[in-house]
Amino acid sequence: MPRIILAGYMGAGKTSVGLKLSDRISVPFYDLDNLISNEVKLSVPDIFKSKGEIWFRKKEHEMLHHFVSTTENFILSLGGGTPCYANNHLVLQQNDIDSFYLKARVSTLVQRLSEEKNERPLLQNINDLPSFIGQHLFERSYFYNFCKYTINCDDLEINEICSEIIKILT
Repeated sequence: MPRIILAGYMGAGKTSVGLKLSDRISVPFYDLDNLISNEVKLSVPDIFKSKGEIWFRKKEHEMLHHFVSTTENFILSLGGGTPCYANNHLVLQQNDIDSFYLKARVSTLVQRLSEEKNERPLLQNINDLPSFIGQHLFERSYFYNFCKYTINCDDLEINEICSEIIKILT
């Protein structure tokens, strides 16, 4: 009974990998940001604007713990900041969870995120994307490294990342 969590910085491919992995191993995929958005009836950027990041982080913590404690088998994509707040990183170490850090270089993340700045609340007012991502990734990597497995995703296609995950699980 797989219980898989995908963690990593925004733009690392957590959602894309989760969707493809779900197809390949027939385990339902969920995205934590989407679960929150569906419950609150607001997009993540709108939640940040109307309720603030602290409110969002509390809801994120609550939803993560509720989801993990009540869902049998799943692939769950976390938001980029999820492991970094409220001791959420400890969930990545649970015995019944297989957690994967989808790791990408700053240059890869900048390339992917430069086209998505308007959809990413934390990036909307950032002028120097490489410096911001580099600093942010440095601060967050401590938490991401609580994952049981790390996959370097820079030069891999989505199917190759899924194959790596499947190989680890079997």
